[in-house]
Amino acid sequence: MRPTARIIAPIIFTLALLSSSLCLAGRPLAVDDANVNEVGSGHVEAWYAQQPGGADVWTVAPAYGLTEGMEISASWARDASNEVNTTALQAKFRLTPSLKDGCNVGAAIGASRPNDGSGNTPFINGLLSCNMDAGSLHLNLGANRPPDGPTLNTWGVAFEREFGAMTAHVEYFGQEQSSPTFQLGLRTELVKNVQIDGTVGHSSGDALFSLGLKFQF
Repeated sequence: MRPTARIIAPIIFTLALLSSSLCLAGRPLAVDDANVNEVGSGHVEAWYAQQPGGADVWTVAPAYGLTEGMEISASWARDASNEVNTTALQAKFRLTPSLKDGCNVGAAIGASRPNDGSGNTPFINGLLSCNMDAGSLHLNLGANRPPDGPTLNTWGVAFEREFGAMTAHVEYFGQEQSSPTFQLGLRTELVKNVQIDGTVGHSSGDALFSLGLKFQF
């Protein structure tokens, strides 16, 4: 396994998470929202992304509303450029009721693991979403701890707004000891319960983009 792959894989997954009803967030946002799927409902997201350094990453991520206020999710990400697969599990909680006009709070906890034998990277993320006439604002503040490394703080801020059948967003997010990412995104519904989405952005002078689909059930 290449040394750079051991470093890149946990970072890729963290950004993917930083990866639903009243609050508008979801793919293609990297910054998470403070809401969860309703009980018995879920979605599957699949996307391709070109990450910093030119890494080509393919991701599949299902999520399901297990109980009231709780959603469980998993992801599998293939970094084709560095030949690293990263799997992850997460539990997400809506801690306060979602408001059509106002703010609510959530939290997520989980762990990721690349297939290079380096071990688990646990993470936690605090979530705040505020809905208003102009759109929705999302704030994230969290941390993760890579194997044999220090705890790294993570953060993100995003704003999204509907324009007819389209929803556009702008976001800025990052991780301690890494360059932040600025990103723009757009999504729309192809047919009922099937969404197409994409992003463009930049980090450390690298151009980034992604293209994906989301299936709701």
